[in-house]
Amino acid sequence: MRKLIAWAFMYSLDGLLADEGTDYWKFCFGLPIDPAEQKQKIDLYESAYAHIMGRTAYRGMAAALPTADHPFTNVMNSARKVVFSRTLQTAEWANTTIAAGDTMEEIDTLRHGGDGHIVVWGGVGLWRSLMRLDLIDEFRVDLHPFIAGEGTRLFDGSTKSYRLDLVASTEFSNGIVGLQYRRHREAGTPANQL
Repeated sequence: MRKLIAWAFMYSLDGLLADEGTDYWKFCFGLPIDPAEQKQKIDLYESAYAHIMGRTAYRGMAAALPTADHPFTNVMNSARKVVFSRTLQTAEWANTTIAAGDTMEEIDTLRHGGDGHIVVWGGVGLWRSLMRLDLIDEFRVDLHPFIAGEGTRLFDGSTKSYRLDLVASTEFSNGIVGLQYRRHREAGTPANQL
C-alpha cells in the first residue's frame, strides 16, 4: 500500500506555518539554497505516485508553477495531481483530477496498487482532515531558524494524540533542519485499519 507523506516545508521554531507576505515568508524564501536540501525535495517529488492538495493550495500552485523558473517546476507540471474539493468544478493544470467524494474512500483508492508514495501538500484544512482520519503515515517538517510569533498552527484542532518514530534528521547549510517522522503503528496495522 502506498504511504501518505505530509511535508510542511516552511515551519518555524514556535510551530507556525509561513503565511504569505509576512516577514517569515520573506525570510524562508530569502535563505540560500542548499543543494542537498533541494535534491532531497526533488527526489521525493519525482518518486511520488501522486501529489494531493486542497482547493486553495491547488489554486496557488496552479497559478504559479506552470510558468515558474524553479528546479521542481518540471516535476510538478508533469506529475499526477489530485485536488480534494467538493466545490471546484474544473482543474486546468496538466495531469490534475478532482476528488470530490468521501475523503477516506478517495485516499483508499489512491493507496492501492503500484509503486511510489503520495505527497500531501496541504492546505491546512486537508492536513487536519487527514490527521483526524489518521491517514498520514509520515510527517516531514523543515524547521526554519526563525520564530514567527504569529501565523497558522498546523496541529491546532487535532483530536488525536500521535506517537511518532524519528526516521531521520538532516542539518542543512542554510540553517534548516529536516525532520522525518513515521506514524507509529503496531506491526501489521495499516493506516486507520484500511
